[in-house]
Amino acid sequence: MVSKLDLYHVFCTVAKNESFSKAAKELFLTQPAVSQSIMQLEKELDTRLFIRTPKGVSLTDEGSLLYEYVNSAMNLIGVGEEKISEFKNLTVGELKIGVGDTISRYFLLPYLEAFHTRYPNIKFTIANGTTSELCTILKSGGVDIAICNLPIDDPTLELRPCFEIQDIFVYGERFKKILAKPISFQELVKLPLIFLESNSNSRRYVEDYLQSKGIQIAPEFELGSHELLLDFAKINLGVACVTKEFSQHFLTNGLLREVVTLEKIPSRSIGVCYLKTVPLSPASTKFVELIEGGL
Repeated sequence: MVSKLDLYHVFCTVAKNESFSKAAKELFLTQPAVSQSIMQLEKELDTRLFIRTPKGVSLTDEGSLLYEYVNSAMNLIGVGEEKISEFKNLTVGELKIGVGDTISRYFLLPYLEAFHTRYPNIKFTIANGTTSELCTILKSGGVDIAICNLPIDDPTLELRPCFEIQDIFVYGERFKKILAKPISFQELVKLPLIFLESNSNSRRYVEDYLQSKGIQIAPEFELGSHELLLDFAKINLGVACVTKEFSQHFLTNGLLREVVTLEKIPSRSIGVCYLKTVPLSPASTKFVELIEGGL
């Protein structure tokens, strides 16, 4: 069945060529098929659109009026198809990412740089927040993907782990003698502790693990950022629970030391999160592939 759009396409082609035979050649149709399409359109509109002339065909007054609108519409469809092609080829578009400050600083920046180098016309929008805040933003449509601390218990989200991290405790000069030998978690929690705020996914993960061992914590300080944990530990305000991979500058330069514990906290991951029910945009798909593939 020939669609109305197909009929208008034939109509425009005939009008431009002022000939059924030339239009048929351009459309890779037979001349009778073109004539039949014009007859069908004229019947549906109850209006004569063309006048036959010795040199071909010309538009009637009604046909000329219709052509102005139809030709404009067909051009707009063509522009729309070009824009879709540009969008798919990542020559235009926007990528909205949700991420916490620490993950952004220590993990995400190189990937943003690499992606921008490959696709310079893609605009970035970055939303900051805790893991729970980012999940809320993600589900409200505020971002396309979120880079979060895992684990996350939410059946509506697709979770793709991409980078393994290790939670450790660090200390400054004041605690050097006390922590010179390996220590149990039961003894460690007796020292002044520095943790992230209780709504942090990283804090909950460590706290849940310690509670599974029958160990309760009562931090001396609860802070809002990973950088503050390191700074507070550096000036000997306590023993801080931090992410090892994000603390390398302090550890390698001797500003802080890692606590040697009798057992390790199980490692966890940073991962990409997105809604299961919403397909990823081309830009989001490429960015996830970049992260999973590594630099």
